[in-house]
Amino acid sequence: MKPLRVYLETGKLWIFAAALDWPGWCRRAKGEEAALDTLLDYASRYSNAVGVAVATGPIEVVGRVPTRSGMADFGAPGAVGPWDSELLSARELRRHLSLLQASWAYLDGVASVSPTELRKGPRGGGRDRDAMLKHVKEAERAYAAKIGCRVVPRTPWDQQQMMILAGLRTAPPDSAWPVRYTIRRLAWHILDHAWEMEDRTLPTD
Repeated sequence: MKPLRVYLETGKLWIFAAALDWPGWCRRAKGEEAALDTLLDYASRYSNAVGVAVATGPIEVVGRVPTRSGMADFGAPGAVGPWDSELLSARELRRHLSLLQASWAYLDGVASVSPTELRKGPRGGGRDRDAMLKHVKEAERAYAAKIGCRVVPRTPWDQQQMMILAGLRTAPPDSAWPVRYTIRRLAWHILDHAWEMEDRTLPTD
């Protein structure tokens, strides 16, 4: 059985575990074992989101990397590792981009059945649906700039996605962010908010 390649991004309190070959499948917890367990707990949820069954082992931890600027403790994976210098073959690039497109489609589907007002988060806060979608779109423009893809504000989201996909296919090798990492960061952000939206949907009764 092909191993599930995972890397760990370590902060002071929180650790992210991310599946290197499955962009968007990335979760965090306090401690390495807890982070790996949480990642595996999301296997079926990730499979449902991208429409592809994923294997859950054996796990191969390819390495560990310290987070940058406290990002892991803040709540986002922010470190590029040596594995990100691995070039994606044309076939693997198509597969990774298809998973990214599936993540966008999943968020669209979740948003279409979610109320505009969401249940408050654990600390009594959190964006409502439309603000969350706006945040995702704005973040994507910033991420796209890291590969030299400029997307102007108020670009329709479907056009923005097509521009980002084109940018990922043609990104220069000296981009600020490697393509592998950029796809993973994009997909993580999309699915993280899709799952948040699901978890914070108010009861209908």
